[in-house]
Amino acid sequence: MRQASTDAILAGILHNPAVQIGLLMQDETPYGFFEFDLTAPQDINLSYFGLFPEAVGKGIGRAFLDAVVRLAWSYRPTTLRVNTCTADHPRALPFYQQAGFVTVKEVEEVWDVPQRLGLSIPERFLA
Repeated sequence: MRQASTDAILAGILHNPAVQIGLLMQDETPYGFFEFDLTAPQDINLSYFGLFPEAVGKGIGRAFLDAVVRLAWSYRPTTLRVNTCTADHPRALPFYQQAGFVTVKEVEEVWDVPQRLGLSIPERFLA
C-alpha cells in the first residue's frame, strides 16, 4: 500500500515522530523491513513487516520477527497488533499465529491499485 501513496504522503510518514521504520540489512542489501505506528504507545501497531523476495525461504524471517517484537515490547505497551491481508504472502497469517499473535478481527476491504505502479495483480484480486 505504501507504493500507492504519493510522495507527499510518504514524506509525512517518514517525518512523523510516531512512526518507526526499520530495515533488515545484509551488507548493502535490504532483506526486510518493518513499520511501527506508535501513535498510541500503549497499543503498538506493527503496521508493516516483510521480507524482500530474495530473503524469503532462507530461515531469517522468524528471527527478524522475534527481534521486531522484542523491540516493540521494549516500549512497554499493553498490546501489540499486527495486520495482514490476503495480498500478503500466503504464509503470513500462519507465521504470525506461530509467533503468538491471535486473530481478533477480519475486515473485507477493496483497494484501488493505481495502474501507474505497473504492479501485476493476481487474478484472484481482480473484480
